[in-house]
Amino acid sequence: MLVLAAVVVVVALAAAVLAGFLFWSAHEIDQSASERQRVRIAQAVKLQLDAVPRDQESAAVWDDAVVAARDRDMEWLAFNIGSWTYTYFGHDESYVISANDEVVYVAHDGVTVQQMDRAFETRRELIEPIVAEVRRVAASGYLDTPPHIADYALIDGLPVIISAIPIVSDTGNIGQRPGREAVLISVVRLELDYELRMMQRYMTEVGRFTTNPAAGADLSVMPIANRAGRIIAFFEWIPYRPGAELLGRTGPALAATFAVVALLLAALASRLRRALNALEHRRIEAERQAGHDPLTGLLNRLSFDRLFDARLSTQTPRDAPLALLMLDLDRFKQVNDTLGHSAGDDLICAVADRLRDVIEPGDVLARLGGDEFAILHSSFAGQVEVTALAHRIIEAIGRPFRIQGSEAFVGVSIGIVIADDEIDSHELSRKADIALYEAKSAGRNRSAVYREAMGEVVQSRHSVEADLREALRVPGQLWVAYQPLCDSDGNIIGAEALIRWTNPRVGDIPPARFIGVAESSGLIEQLGEFVLRRAAQFGARWPGRNIAVNISPAQLRNPTFPDRVFAILAETGMNPADLEMEITESILIEDETVVAGAIRAFREAGIRIALDDFGTGYSSLNYLQRYPVDRIKIDRSFVSQLMTSNGTDAIVQALVTLARALGIEVTAEGVETREQYEALLAMGCDTFQGYLFSAPLTVGDIEVRLREASQATSRVA
Repeated sequence: MLVLAAVVVVVALAAAVLAGFLFWSAHEIDQSASERQRVRIAQAVKLQLDAVPRDQESAAVWDDAVVAARDRDMEWLAFNIGSWTYTYFGHDESYVISANDEVVYVAHDGVTVQQMDRAFETRRELIEPIVAEVRRVAASGYLDTPPHIADYALIDGLPVIISAIPIVSDTGNIGQRPGREAVLISVVRLELDYELRMMQRYMTEVGRFTTNPAAGADLSVMPIANRAGRIIAFFEWIPYRPGAELLGRTGPALAATFAVVALLLAALASRLRRALNALEHRRIEAERQAGHDPLTGLLNRLSFDRLFDARLSTQTPRDAPLALLMLDLDRFKQVNDTLGHSAGDDLICAVADRLRDVIEPGDVLARLGGDEFAILHSSFAGQVEVTALAHRIIEAIGRPFRIQGSEAFVGVSIGIVIADDEIDSHELSRKADIALYEAKSAGRNRSAVYREAMGEVVQSRHSVEADLREALRVPGQLWVAYQPLCDSDGNIIGAEALIRWTNPRVGDIPPARFIGVAESSGLIEQLGEFVLRRAAQFGARWPGRNIAVNISPAQLRNPTFPDRVFAILAETGMNPADLEMEITESILIEDETVVAGAIRAFREAGIRIALDDFGTGYSSLNYLQRYPVDRIKIDRSFVSQLMTSNGTDAIVQALVTLARALGIEVTAEGVETREQYEALLAMGCDTFQGYLFSAPLTVGDIEVRLREASQATSRVA
């Protein structure tokens, strides 16, 4: 009995110890699981607040959206704002507010609201402050991605996410005053559909958003606060308690004999390990999803920034310097607009795959958002090695992509910075962005390594850009000069219109300093239209004279450009046959389809086409055969070297002979001496332009010259 009692006591004590251990373990497991659930849900809620503005960018950063909002194109807005954002992203309400704060468009649940003012009135108190704030932020300026404001709020007593973003040009072709753009507002109701999407995307527990959390020990609750710190709602969920579940399953075994407990102990321990492993796996998977881009599986911006900071903090002088490469795809928007958003997603995934193949082991690759990527590379050989890597990336991305049965072509611009002694990741990222801007400004599809001088150049560009915007807005600074075009006898037969800028603070600014800034900032179309309109007004007063105007690649790439030209000619009364458009070979290389259509429309209307700087580009003969050109202009670099021993005379003679054989007229630019003029005349040039005949003149001076020429002709007649 004593032995049995001892055994019983031992078994009872063992059972009690075991039971106590099991209860304690279950409690600890539940506590740990609960904390992980809370962290994961908090991260999911934060990421959801960031996701709505990213969704909006696909509709708001778009030339067509700017035009539709401005022109109140309800059909376009209904499809691309109302229906598409509701169907694709789940945006329940959409509002478009014009630049002068008028309601342009309203949609609820993907359906256009006819009584827009009444619908907006119920949301005015909530929408107007966020619109004012996003305008205030946008007015301070931005580079590529427009600013946004997103916050939690209450509508009709229900929690929502409300987000506002300016509607801006994706190409930069449509100029708008910062802070006075149309604004897109999206409202996402935190209801069942939203909760299901959040649970599916971030693998959160089953729960709901509510303003009145239920009381009870079976629910966990987390407050949701807006940017002002005010609690807007709560997220309550049924917590997963693996410890309690485990204890419940093993409870019957505790009531059985110690022998049964002993027999089941090994199985229980094994099961416990499996449960813990499963919990750990879920935690790791949740952390992985929160730190990775869902489309490509690459690191997202948050994870990349954390890893970048960690690598910099552990860097030692013996380690290879870190190099940061910022990548931005060129012409991605064209693919997205032409083939659709689904094809754009496929292209992003294909680009990610090629980047994985190109980078070296140990490199870190991330997708920062949209068509932006970043690479962290340990550069053992310094700039030479990093530049070689960038070259391989450009070559890989430059190959055609097969997307949904079609070939897609994109390029990539790369900004590079090497973190020699710099350990501030934000400063390095800023420098890489400046280098990326330099690469894009230099023609895209290339790389640039950051130099300190680039920061000064960027600042200078920003200053010139700001002054140029002011000059385009306020009359009086920009004006057009006219350089005469003369025939073989020296008679004026027309003129070339040339833009000039007289800044009231610094005086005359040469075109070489601001034309490139206008192209990179998207102001070139507005500037080009200014010159075209002034030239047309001048040409209308002098019918029969040939007026030449330089046309930028950005203008020719715009499908609406021919309509704008014809409207200006009709408005000013200029004869289309008197207008000559000067284009360069480089635009013919970039986008043959759009350019060919525009040139065809101009030729059918009687407008003449001249190929400027002929012989300095690529495949000149090929383009003379392919495109209908009326005139070629021999570049001044050839004219200046005539009568030297380097064979320039033979080259110019060959160009003139080629043009004559094709029935194309020839103009020589930059003629400054009598000897050059006589040599070109002997070669067969038709028209001459240069300081030998006249420098560029004001409109008043050239009209005096034209009147004198007309009077001389009348006297001879």
